[in-house]
This record gives sequence, structure tokens and C-alpha cells, in this order.
Amino acid sequence: MIGPMDKLTPEQVKNIAKLAKLELNDIEVKKFGKQLSETISYVDKLNEIDTSNIDPTNQVSGLKNVFREDIIKPSLDLSDVISPGNHTTGGYFKVKLILNKNK
Repeated sequence: MIGPMDKLTPEQVKNIAKLAKLELNDIEVKKFGKQLSETISYVDKLNEIDTSNIDPTNQVSGLKNVFREDIIKPSLDLSDVISPGNHTTGGYFKVKLILNKNK
């Protein structure tokens, strides 16, 4: 665990960035390393609080099952939906490739 005086190493920051699929330059590694270290130190302080007599809580608003009832309505006709589209095929919109397998 990182203590108040400890800091994340640049390698640790780069690894976190890699896991988040972020590309950081050296200035950003230094900046975010400092910020992450401060955040970890703050959270570490919270671990000092005695919570042994506190019941676990997973919901604090008191609301239960706040769902509306499903309302079934008639659907739009497919021809009305796709008619404004310039490029359609087989009842679907045809779009350009947006994902690249090489990334």
C-alpha cells in the first residue's frame, strides 16, 4: 500500500495508463503520478477510521423498486423508419466501417 510519503514510480503510472489505454508523455506521467499518489494517500487516511461498529450500507436513499410499468405501444412501420436513410439494404441502414481490427 502506498503511504503518505510514498509516491508512485513513473513505471507504475505508465502501467496504469497502459491498462486504461492512455498514451502519456513524460510531463503527464509526472503530473498524474503526483495526483494519483495524493489520491491514494487520502484514501489511505480513510482506512484509519474505526468502522468496526458501523453496519454495511449498500443503499442510502430508502427507495425500493423505482421502476415504471412497461407500456406497450404500436411500433413504427419499418418503411417509415428507414425511408429517410440514403443507404439501406435488407431493412437495415448501411454505414461505413467504424471499427478497425488493427487497433
